[in-house]
Parts: sequence; C-alpha cells; structure tokens
Amino acid sequence: MDDCIFCKIIAGDIPSVTVYEDDEVKAFLDISQATPGHTLLVPKQHIQDIFAYDADLAERVFSRVPALARAIKASNPKIQGMNIINNNGAVAYQSVFHSHIHFIPRYGANDDFSIHFGDHTDQYDGAKLEAIAASIRQQLED
Repeated sequence: MDDCIFCKIIAGDIPSVTVYEDDEVKAFLDISQATPGHTLLVPKQHIQDIFAYDADLAERVFSRVPALARAIKASNPKIQGMNIINNNGAVAYQSVFHSHIHFIPRYGANDDFSIHFGDHTDQYDGAKLEAIAASIRQQLED
C-alpha cells in the first residue's frame, strides 16, 4: 500500500534498523524503543491485522517468533523476560494498520513498561464463562 509506513520500510523507502529479514518477514527496531531492544516483526505482505490472516500466513509469520524472541533475550544479559504483543484494531492500541508483533524486552518492574489486566473474577460464575466459551466454540465450527 502506498501510504503504509511499514510497507515503505519493507521497500526501503524509509530507513529502519533491521534485525532479521527473509522472503516472508522483516524484523526491525521500533523507533520508540519502549525498552532497549523493542523489535517489530511484520509480514512483507500488507495485511491489516490478525483477523485477515489465513493459516498459511500465520504459519509463515508466527513460526519466526520463538527464534527472534530467543535472539533478543540473548542479546543482553540484563533482559529478564519479554512481552510479545499483537494489537488488533484502534481500540486495542493498533496505531499502524499493517499487522505487526511487538517484542518488548523486560529489564525489571521499573523499566517504564506496563500492562494492566483488570480482575473481574467476581463478575463471572461458571454459567457466564460457559456461555462465553459456547459462543466462541460456535464461531469456530462455522
């Protein structure tokens, strides 16, 4: 796509610091560096988000995740863990609408990165959870 920043990076029209590249994907350092080593993995094929993936594209992209994660972790002995995040849709904080996976190395509790998971345990009993699961299972069968 002509106006996609990641397509322009893939084409070499916008400079980036490449970490890994092959025929299917490109991994490069995120310019924001939420933490040192923050890397993005993008399919070379322009695709908006995970909802547009088919099984073949998912295999080609996600099969690169473990090796890239291990390489990032091994690159710095101070890395204690890693958040691997894929945001889909504006409400889920997707800001570039070319699918991408964030690898955010974690250096400790005070490394200026956080995620909040609200605890709503008291709002769900077994019946409510089963109703949600049944609705999802139905979509998988269709």
